[in-house]
Amino acid sequence: MKSSDNTFSVEKAEDSSGFLLWQVTNLWQREIKKALEPYDLTHSQFVLMASIHWLTLHKQDVTQILLSSHTKIDPMTTSTVLRTLQSKGLLQRQEHTTDTRAKTVGLTENGKKIIKQAVKTVETFDKTFFAVLGNTTQKFNEQLVILLKKK
Repeated sequence: MKSSDNTFSVEKAEDSSGFLLWQVTNLWQREIKKALEPYDLTHSQFVLMASIHWLTLHKQDVTQILLSSHTKIDPMTTSTVLRTLQSKGLLQRQEHTTDTRAKTVGLTENGKKIIKQAVKTVETFDKTFFAVLGNTTQKFNEQLVILLKKK
């Protein structure tokens, strides 16, 4: 029986893009958390470490602001997570050579070793998780980029 309450504009929950994205994100996050457990890393820690490694391979100085912008993690959270990683001995922060307001970040040797292993694990997990999309994975990624560019 259909309700006369028209609170929702959709007939089925599966017609709500936001609800579906939320469900998929929760499922993916739950599974990625399990994949990262052997490395003693949270997903945010992984993202920041992987991004430091990525940016170091493509740029010379990785600042906290650059890292925050690249990951879309707000600057305060970025700083908090970086402090945790620093206390774990996985990264080092130092004053920027030309900008006294900025800090540069880099992985320690142990941090590099761990992130290289963790990236392989996460890439394998992602391939498996998204394999159900088949040959539409690239289109899916392109559509996610469109959403990211909106903000």
